[in-house]
Amino acid sequence: MGRAYQNRKESMAKTADQKTKIYSKYAREIYVCAKSGGTDPSGNLTLRGLMDRAKKDQVPAHVIDKALDKAKGSGGEDFSVARYEGFGPGNCMVIVECLTDNPNRTFGDVRHCFTKTKCKIGTQGSVSHMFDHCAILAFKGGDEEAVLEALMEAGVDVTDIESEDGMITVFAPHTEYSNAKQALAAAFGEIDYEADAIQFLAQTTTEISEEDLPMFERFIDLLNDLDDVQNIYHNVA
Repeated sequence: MGRAYQNRKESMAKTADQKTKIYSKYAREIYVCAKSGGTDPSGNLTLRGLMDRAKKDQVPAHVIDKALDKAKGSGGEDFSVARYEGFGPGNCMVIVECLTDNPNRTFGDVRHCFTKTKCKIGTQGSVSHMFDHCAILAFKGGDEEAVLEALMEAGVDVTDIESEDGMITVFAPHTEYSNAKQALAAAFGEIDYEADAIQFLAQTTTEISEEDLPMFERFIDLLNDLDDVQNIYHNVA
């Protein structure tokens, strides 16, 4: 799906421990999304997309249901979004997206990953201006003109559309996520999305040298091991 995935580090569930971490991350994100936007997927398109991704990543139904039930109750944990950015091995640019109930702890944990791999955590905006915050919707199809026309008629601000190997990928500002999904559903009915997410995409990419690659991989692994980390975005090609 072209550049939509070139800078995303996918978590691979190779062991039971890694699977548990993936389930936990989805459960936390579903809880926060449902708590803020409602527990009904038909009225909360972000939640619906998130649940679909969880199912494709083989997250058990009971994990999803438990997160939704938790969101329906009063009180509960108070998670907030925390985003950190800086420069990783080889001077690559990195954005770390977290959900946390203790920002001080999370900042300390993330900063430790940077310092342990001789990287530099930056201030807010130090690298994010070099990324586009995009809604990405990818699905099977070949008529990109019809897709563009449907989105334009609905007044959706489309950044780009790619058509490759029988797959259409729509890029739009993250604020247009719900509008784009509604427009596509109105025009084409139920769509089985191969990608349905809001991500940071680097405007430019960089190559990591063989010398820096082991440290880069260690840096990413350290971040992925943190419970509060939800997504890692970078500009490594």
